[in-house]
Amino acid sequence: MPVRNMREHECLEMLANRHLGYLACSKDDRPYIVPVHYAFEATRLYSFSMPGKKTEWLAANPHACLHVNDLERHNRWRSVLIEGQYTELPDTPEFHNERVYAWSLLQKHDLWWEPGMFKPSEAEDGGAEEPLFYSISVDAVSGRTLTDDDIE
Repeated sequence: MPVRNMREHECLEMLANRHLGYLACSKDDRPYIVPVHYAFEATRLYSFSMPGKKTEWLAANPHACLHVNDLERHNRWRSVLIEGQYTELPDTPEFHNERVYAWSLLQKHDLWWEPGMFKPSEAEDGGAEEPLFYSISVDAVSGRTLTDDDIE
């Protein structure tokens, strides 16, 4: 069965129309991957998380990867991968506008705060931890697809 490389515009369109992906990062030669809801616009994706392993690792090594797929059946699927750089968007004047923008994009989608809001712990001082927003700038994008149209 022929598998073909997706064109860049197809990859970007798929990223814009999907909102669940798998974010991968690494630290000390160890990989880590988690599901995330995201919003994509132009050359950035935005997401939300509670502080934890993912955000600690990304702060230590900002190189990140996001995989998004669309699997209808074994002979009809699409898969897109982006490589990029993590940037935390703290609640400070410097990042205020981008943080508000991230929130405005994310809140357009149902359940945008899942799974990032769920974490079974509290801050060490006994108070609730503050959620954080972050972005991944897209350095490279690639994709592959197999559709019924590709099969002849």
